[in-house]
Amino acid sequence: MSTDWTTRAETDADIPAIRAVVQAAFDTGDEADLVDRLRTDPSWIEGLSIVATDDSGAVVGHTLLTRCHIGDTEALCLAPCAVAPDHQRTGAGSAAIRAALDAAADLGERFVVVLGHPTYYPRFGFTRASAHGIRVSIEVPDDALMALALKDDPLPGGTIHYAAPFGI
Repeated sequence: MSTDWTTRAETDADIPAIRAVVQAAFDTGDEADLVDRLRTDPSWIEGLSIVATDDSGAVVGHTLLTRCHIGDTEALCLAPCAVAPDHQRTGAGSAAIRAALDAAADLGERFVVVLGHPTYYPRFGFTRASAHGIRVSIEVPDDALMALALKDDPLPGGTIHYAAPFGI
């Protein structure tokens, strides 16, 4: 199995494969439906939906960054991140996330938030959001809400306002 992943921005041809990967990675189709809704939302930013492909070019991983706000400050939300079950724990998800963060930095983006596993996302530089005065309007475990500054700017404090498809 490959551990040298190719990452790139999604193309229209990738959409069915992305949906299949996201559906396979989660217990319900909710996350796959979310990705589809985000594609048609103003929060979508071209080039920040990233796939990881294997040696044959098949999509095995996907991650997505969309527009959100921390208070009044523009930021990005990392969600979802999905890897086909038979390729999990191989680095495909990490490769997609690193590529997405690099692409966001190249676009001049400054901040990213994620609600996710507290032992996974710190490897990319994410830290506990509450330490920076960042919160959400719903109840979540404090250590699961994390934030990252892509540049040397200090993270802004405030409540995260997600894109409408998140329903938060």
